[in-house]
Amino acid sequence: MTNIDDLAIEERIKELFEQNYEMMRLEGGHALSADTKQSALNQVLFYWRKLREVAENVTDTEVILSLPEQITPEGRKYTIEGVVDIIREQDQTTMYDIKTHDSDYVRGNVPEYEKQLNVYAHIWQGLRQQELDQTAIIATSLPVTLREAVRKDDQRYITKEIQRWQPLIDIPFNQEKVAETISEFGEVVDAIESRQFQPPSLEKLKGKLAGKKITFAVQVCRNCDARFSCSAYRRYVKSSSSQADSLLSRFLNDYGSDAEREDFLYANLENIPDIESFDI
Repeated sequence: MTNIDDLAIEERIKELFEQNYEMMRLEGGHALSADTKQSALNQVLFYWRKLREVAENVTDTEVILSLPEQITPEGRKYTIEGVVDIIREQDQTTMYDIKTHDSDYVRGNVPEYEKQLNVYAHIWQGLRQQELDQTAIIATSLPVTLREAVRKDDQRYITKEIQRWQPLIDIPFNQEKVAETISEFGEVVDAIESRQFQPPSLEKLKGKLAGKKITFAVQVCRNCDARFSCSAYRRYVKSSSSQADSLLSRFLNDYGSDAEREDFLYANLENIPDIESFDI
């Protein structure tokens, strides 16, 4: 693989990406807009450019870790499952969990990621009886400055921003916290099964995220499909402007620009069955 030209490798990555996308599109019955699809491809390509050495040295890829037969506080059975990559180098074994998250956000919220990796480490060491020396997150979301460089198609700017980007975050693991984390998972399962869905408070929506200069509402809520029916988000929108009512009305009816809506429609047109295929 090291003898293949870099450009040829990236072309192959694009081919595999397209194949995977088409398979997921056919299975899921919907498509992505051109911008969203390109953004996903960029994460893959720049992950390769930045962490090529890590990617080339993966010895076990997409390892499925499963912890079955867990019991929630209310007596429900559930299974914890995750997918990781493993690198074994000499006497060192490292577990990587790839996330489409912002690296600054991960660094500012390490305890949240530590919980999940603690369970994965427990499965790997306890059930698989294999040693583990290190766990880490690979956060593939591109920084704003790198996205801007890509938008401008400025190669010098892109190279500079790739060098500044640090998507690999070491996460400490502590086996003593595993039982606590599994118990928290069980509580979440009970809440979901009991249909107990409570939105965060207005104060939390307005609060800044650790490691970020933006609010919870901007980082999380604007990427949530349920925000249109969320009472907390409605209060947040109303409280963020002196022209609250008109702003809320405009927000609830905002489905993107004309170009974005057109792009979305064209992306999904091919998934609509031909009218001639119906028996009338």
